[in-house]
Amino acid sequence: MNRVKVAICVITYRRPEGLKRLLSGLDKLTFAKCRPHPIVEVIVVDNDPSGAARELCKEIGATYRWPLQYYNEPRRGIAYARNKAVACVTAGTDFVGFIDDDEVPEVSWLDELLDVQQSYGADVVSGPVLPHFIGSVPDWILKGKFFEPRRYPTGHPLTLSYTGNVLVRSEVFDKMRRLFDERYAMTGGEDFLFFMRVYHAGYKIVWADEALVYEWVPESRANARWILQRAYSGANQFIRVELNFRTLRMVAIVRSMTASIRIVQGLLLVALSLALGRHALIKGLQYMSRGAGMLIGLTGMRYEQYRRKIHGT
Repeated sequence: MNRVKVAICVITYRRPEGLKRLLSGLDKLTFAKCRPHPIVEVIVVDNDPSGAARELCKEIGATYRWPLQYYNEPRRGIAYARNKAVACVTAGTDFVGFIDDDEVPEVSWLDELLDVQQSYGADVVSGPVLPHFIGSVPDWILKGKFFEPRRYPTGHPLTLSYTGNVLVRSEVFDKMRRLFDERYAMTGGEDFLFFMRVYHAGYKIVWADEALVYEWVPESRANARWILQRAYSGANQFIRVELNFRTLRMVAIVRSMTASIRIVQGLLLVALSLALGRHALIKGLQYMSRGAGMLIGLTGMRYEQYRRKIHGT
């Protein structure tokens, strides 16, 4: 059997410690299911115009297990950086993986993704991103499971994916007319939109539940304010993405109703929170934030999360 070639793409922006942790994790990858072992390269795209990660990558690359390529994308915005990463993948690469600079993979991460891809003949394989809290965490966060992702049995078909933990057949990037939409450079949601287009183009997306990645959650995120902001921004992005596939009238009718239901659910939980506890209060406010994000999204207003504070180092 021919050895498959995999490019692991990392977008980074002023997170030197996070990037160092991630690169160390990628250096420790093991392969028990994928035979023969894949040929791996790591591509780092630095979205800081000053090229802050250049020296770190040069230092690590000197003794790194995999070929480590560094590129700079001076145009600020996550979509620009993702497109730069895809453009820098070496010709003849079979698969492209994405993982974030505040994450660390389990040693079997890539092995599991490749095994599931082969088992199910998938074009895209997505896996869970689990929280790894830095510092103390309030009990209500753990009880409310605010950072726990939705999970599925391995092989479960999906209609979308995200770039925090994903493996994509290179052919998908070659044949899709548009990659990561640069209109979403400051808002995020460009990956959500891309994979929805991939699904509508007829490609197969499946879940790999054992392909584990851990997101390092700093104390600046482990709080109610960030949880509610994320709920609002996610819903706001969702509306904007959905308008690429449906008319404004259709989206407005369906999502206005959905938003109203979320707000009513939230109000009920807030009312019950005196009996249920603080996690129910925040869960209720989270529902309400999602509803508000949808309604504001219908007006055309965008939440530009990438102009705001960078969490973690």
